[in-house]
Amino acid sequence: QASLASTHNGAFLWRIPDVARRKRDAIDERITSIYSPPFYTGRNGYKMCIRAYLNGDGIGHKTHLSIFFVLMKGEYDPLLKWPFDHKVSLILVDQNHRKHIVQTFKPTQDSSSFQRPRTDMNVASGCPQFSKLDVLEDPSYVKDDVMYIKCIIDTSRIFHP
Repeated sequence: QASLASTHNGAFLWRIPDVARRKRDAIDERITSIYSPPFYTGRNGYKMCIRAYLNGDGIGHKTHLSIFFVLMKGEYDPLLKWPFDHKVSLILVDQNHRKHIVQTFKPTQDSSSFQRPRTDMNVASGCPQFSKLDVLEDPSYVKDDVMYIKCIIDTSRIFHP
């Protein structure tokens, strides 16, 4: 199923079902974060995923939805340019098509999060205070117990081997 969900163009839409249960798990500290399936900037590109904390993390703990970008070890890493320096946009999709919540950042070159991965996953980087937690009660963002998070990587400057 994960391979069916994967993309190879730097854009990924993550469908998260069972939001109420996952939020309870986070509040009860059973499962504090969830990961998207991996996706890629191209067939031979960077491998990455999204990590979300439905009860916040770090400075957003218990107050915010926290969303992070994670670089993963990939088969083509030896051929790619490091550190990763491509703009990342994280988006909480408004299912009523009114106001998506968007946070965009440019990677910090000296951060270990954007160096070539030495383990399966680098340290996540992103937005500990992505949005106030009450967004998870808003039917524009969580409809029928499902929410969508989108990640878009600016691939305009990526050379894929």
